[in-house]
Amino acid sequence: MRVVFAGTPEFARAALERLQAAGFNLPLVLTQPDRPAGRGMKLQPSPVKQFAQAQGIEVAQPRSLRLDGKFPEDAAAARTALEQARPDMMVVAAYGLILPQWVLDLPRLGCLNIHASLLPRWRGAAPIHRAIEAGDAETGVTIMQMDAGLDTGAMLLTQRIAIAADDSTGTLHDKLAALGARMIVEALELSACGGLRPVPQPADGVTYAHKIEKAEAAIDWSQAADAIERRIRAFDPFPGASARRGDETVKVWRARALMQGRGSAAPGTIVAVDEHGIGVACGQGRLEITELQRAGGKRLTASDFLRGFPLEPGMRFEA
Repeated sequence: MRVVFAGTPEFARAALERLQAAGFNLPLVLTQPDRPAGRGMKLQPSPVKQFAQAQGIEVAQPRSLRLDGKFPEDAAAARTALEQARPDMMVVAAYGLILPQWVLDLPRLGCLNIHASLLPRWRGAAPIHRAIEAGDAETGVTIMQMDAGLDTGAMLLTQRIAIAADDSTGTLHDKLAALGARMIVEALELSACGGLRPVPQPADGVTYAHKIEKAEAAIDWSQAADAIERRIRAFDPFPGASARRGDETVKVWRARALMQGRGSAAPGTIVAVDEHGIGVACGQGRLEITELQRAGGKRLTASDFLRGFPLEPGMRFEA
């Protein structure tokens, strides 16, 4: 089976690596253009591009696939490359570009998507973050037959996993990337022998995982402590939950929610500082912060952080 792969970040690289190891013919990989990153803001290839080039797989990086869009020359070149690749199937994982109808129609067996949620819950750009933020007990991966909608296609394979109480987006991402990589190989093997049975997504239970914005990073201390704790885990590693004290903003990476009262202290007020962490009053309960980071510094335990950034009960993190 000839499989064209479209993906960009580490989540997608895991699937591409598994497909290559399973022996599928991969004539072409599509990935996002190189982006500036790091302190020097030098152009960096995506994880998918790095793996594909190391394996000698042809790579295309169109800025758009819309023939009538802003970069029609990119789309036309991508179309030529796809036609020359003659794919039986296209596999898409966190690619970052919308596939127009001509792309969906080009592979003989259509396009499959690896989506990191139990559809129809958490369609959209940030399903891992939003599942943790919402307090979901479980999530999973859906292999979906792509159509013109936003993650609306028929489901082909689904597998569930529990969300652990200490899972961050980083740790859950790695679990789901490995799961999705295994499942897409299974899906292609089943497709080759006619074993896939598409199931339409139910109309009930649809939610959307909107893109994570940097503006969401600031902690709202008027929220309940358990909601803040979930958001801290959901925003690790990006964009990181933040708290402001005076002129300095610090990242909060780990914390425990203590839901038994906060006393009379206003939300954001530091109510305890000891070897266990930094206790902060919330709208309901209090948050015990155990890992923080100053701008330009390293992640530190609360006790190490306090050596260079003294905090005392009665001080307050600004909203």
